[in-house]
Amino acid sequence: MSRRYISRLGQQETIDEVFIASGKQLRPNRNGNLYLQVELADRSGAISARLWNADEALYRSFNDGDYVRVQGNTQLFQGALQMIAKRIERVEPDEVEPREFTPEPPPESEQRLARLRELLRGLADPHLKTLAECFLIDEQLMYQLALAPAGTKHHHAYHGGLLEHVVALMELADRVAPCYPQVNRDLLMFGAFLHDLGKTRELSYHRGFEYTDEGQLLGHLVIAIEMLDAKLVEAERLDGEPVPPETVLRLKHMLLSHHGEYEFGSPKVPMTPEALALHVLDLLDSKINAFDQIMREDPNSDSPWTTYQPLLGRKLYKGGRD
Repeated sequence: MSRRYISRLGQQETIDEVFIASGKQLRPNRNGNLYLQVELADRSGAISARLWNADEALYRSFNDGDYVRVQGNTQLFQGALQMIAKRIERVEPDEVEPREFTPEPPPESEQRLARLRELLRGLADPHLKTLAECFLIDEQLMYQLALAPAGTKHHHAYHGGLLEHVVALMELADRVAPCYPQVNRDLLMFGAFLHDLGKTRELSYHRGFEYTDEGQLLGHLVIAIEMLDAKLVEAERLDGEPVPPETVLRLKHMLLSHHGEYEFGSPKVPMTPEALALHVLDLLDSKINAFDQIMREDPNSDSPWTTYQPLLGRKLYKGGRD
């Protein structure tokens, strides 16, 4: 019998499958009874699971990163699919097929990488072209970019989502920049490429989606600055001269301000036309993708409206049926 991957699960389904466990916690409910909460993953994604009336023995019976067989049912909770487990038990690694848990970049990634190369190699600024080449020839980084999600839950939260988001944002920048002569197109394009590149190290995406220690302690903004600094050294070695300090300063400001507001994790708010444009376009692409994903995956198939989305504070209108 073929495996039922997480990405294909719907609500009210009976499950008996092997997953990779992570983030396990033993918690008390309102009545003081213990329950187990754990993230389950396969190569297609992750789902949160709960097992009621748990105990210390069950909690200690497996570790994060172990394979576990889970029996239970799926249900919808606050607009998200979760699993209510009835049984969880550890499975030996030699009893599973590793390919079912090893993600690969989606088929469309090669085409997106080709478009990324085309856009970056089409920059007019010779210093930025050299700097871009230092990123493009880093094969490990390009593989990580093609595989990584752009987030764990809210937008482009799937393998290949980061590359999809970056290329879409660069396409937007390419179209919008000519409308605003005061915006430096090459800076905006390069900022769009760099802005979330730190997520290749901020997130762990080989066994489910979660934050790395580096991601928790530093975050993708700081990581991206580190990545940029390393490639600036390489670019100077290739070119024989450094990227102009003003260009570097503006790029770093774009990275640190692209969340737009202090309350959203920006250490700086946009203070240049390119930084403002990057923030607005990034917000546009991420929100449109989040709306689209909610509507496509909504279990309310018989209604023109999605279920209520707590994070958005609203339902979304999918449209009337013909």
